[in-house]
Amino acid sequence: MTAGGSDPAVTVERPPTEAADVVADMWVDLAADQRRHGSHLLAEPNRERVREAALRGIVTDSLLVAVDGGEAVGFVTFERESGVYEQDATRGLVENVYVVPGRRGEGIGSALLSAAEDRLRERGCDAFFLEVLAANGGARRFYREAGYEPHRIQFERSAGAGDGANDDGNESSGGGRENGTGTGTATESDTHTRDD
Repeated sequence: MTAGGSDPAVTVERPPTEAADVVADMWVDLAADQRRHGSHLLAEPNRERVREAALRGIVTDSLLVAVDGGEAVGFVTFERESGVYEQDATRGLVENVYVVPGRRGEGIGSALLSAAEDRLRERGCDAFFLEVLAANGGARRFYREAGYEPHRIQFERSAGAGDGANDDGNESSGGGRENGTGTGTATESDTHTRDD
């Protein structure tokens, strides 16, 4: 698959296991950049864990890379949601979409997202979801342009920000993901960047 609107030499493909180190390097760059948007993920301390997750993703066909002239210029990770609750939709989670800074604006991010959605559709998913940091306006625009709309909103506050009193009588939060489980991956899905 070639990246739409970009150089036809750019392809989106399932990488060999040797690419796990390159994906880990890109993920570290992504996580470091996302700190400026409020991410809590530490980049370098998670490198080995992400490398192991990348290997699993390659083996399970849940990680794709964008390649140009033999060089990886971006990646996407994704999985079919699994959980304990029955739902009226089979959802696919897009965890990370990343394009190296010098190649953004070429359609590579859109091609990666589309390829992940195709794989998830093949696995029976009829809806896709992802998370993005609220402060990352570029990523929010990118996903809105791709047809994504807000579905759930996650709130956060510092533990030192007050006593947590809620005097409106509503204590129900519905916290967590809709299926009541996390994905079990080593990466946090708020590590998206503007990557078109």
